[in-house]
Amino acid sequence: MKTRSKTIFLWVAVACLVVWSIVTVIPLYWMIVGSVQDSAASASFRPSMLPEAFSLAPYDRFFAKTAAWRWLFNSLLISSILTITNVFFASLAGYAFAKLKFPGSNAIFWVLLSTMMIPAQVTLIPLYILIVNVFNLGDSYTAIILPTAITVGNIFLMKQYMSSLPTSLIHAARIDACSEFGIFWKVILPLAKPGLAVLAIFTFVASWNEFFWPFLITNSTEMRTIQVGLASFVFAESTDFGAIMAGATVGALPMLILFFSLQRYFLQGITIGAVKG
Repeated sequence: MKTRSKTIFLWVAVACLVVWSIVTVIPLYWMIVGSVQDSAASASFRPSMLPEAFSLAPYDRFFAKTAAWRWLFNSLLISSILTITNVFFASLAGYAFAKLKFPGSNAIFWVLLSTMMIPAQVTLIPLYILIVNVFNLGDSYTAIILPTAITVGNIFLMKQYMSSLPTSLIHAARIDACSEFGIFWKVILPLAKPGLAVLAIFTFVASWNEFFWPFLITNSTEMRTIQVGLASFVFAESTDFGAIMAGATVGALPMLILFFSLQRYFLQGITIGAVKG
């Protein structure tokens, strides 16, 4: 009886997951289908789930009417720089908080964690005034990159991961007269590769999908990222649904490729730092 109940529960759970997966995938599927047919078919109140007439004209219109290549370059450059800075500085800070004992380390760590409780909207106006009026960095790569060059969430992630690394290896390296940075570079980083990979992927995805701050801090078309550019294109060409969906597909394609090629790291990111010992 128990075995039968477990089997029924398993089939119900699988059915629910299948239905939920279909509901989740439909918008993505419709975006791709809408990008390869004319705008009238894309805007229809009774859309067809299969392209009525396959055409790449929406992509031609999207790239012809916008600075899409520049937007893609900006997104790639900004996301790459933010990934590098976060991986390097967050790993340094995580190592210091996890393995080094210095006065006030716990207090500093908890103060940093407390800043995560502050909603981003609260600091948005002071940050904008600081970047634009004080440092005069508006509408530049520096303005987009500087506020998130390192985040507290990434420091916490690295601290939790590095706490699970064996301290005995660090003691052995110190006995061999290795410097602290040498220990970090030659001992800690090789052991922390899985955690660093997860950190890099999540940072790149978050940076690529970031919209509000680049939208707020940039003025010129040349400085827009792909997400901001898509929003401006929607406002300017609100009736060309085919081109809009083509642009959305172009913006989502790198993330889809990244996810399916590195999905094991995404799954690992769910549990990273959860087990200590």
